Amino acid sequence: MITAAVRRLKSWAKTLKTKLILLWLCCRQLDMPLSAKAVALTTVVYALSPIDLIPDFIPVLGLLDDVILLPLGIALALRMIPVQLLQRCHLLALAKAGQRISLKGTWLMTGGILIVWLIAIAFALSAFG
Repeated sequence: MITAAVRRLKSWAKTLKTKLILLWLCCRQLDMPLSAKAVALTTVVYALSPIDLIPDFIPVLGLLDDVILLPLGIALALRMIPVQLLQRCHLLALAKAGQRISLKGTWLMTGGILIVWLIAIAFALSAFG
């Protein structure tokens, strides 16, 4: 029983990984609509970000934001992307999902994520403060 649940969980995680890669590949296309690109990039950055809306060390709630927000962001972005673009990038996403992801430029990516979060915090403080 436990092994079946673990297999389902691993399958779900691989599906999420494939869809996040698909979103990233679609964002790199010139014909990607700007609104879809904004939603897709926000979802990918949130998935890669070490900062969560609800910290993971808070029991249950810490993991719920990842379990709820990521699939919702992915679903919204996939609905906004034209079907032709999804089809064009789908096979490459499947191929890349099967590979081990190399984190070249980790410092650059971390710096970019940190800058995005700082801008979001500054914007929220100016809007609500």
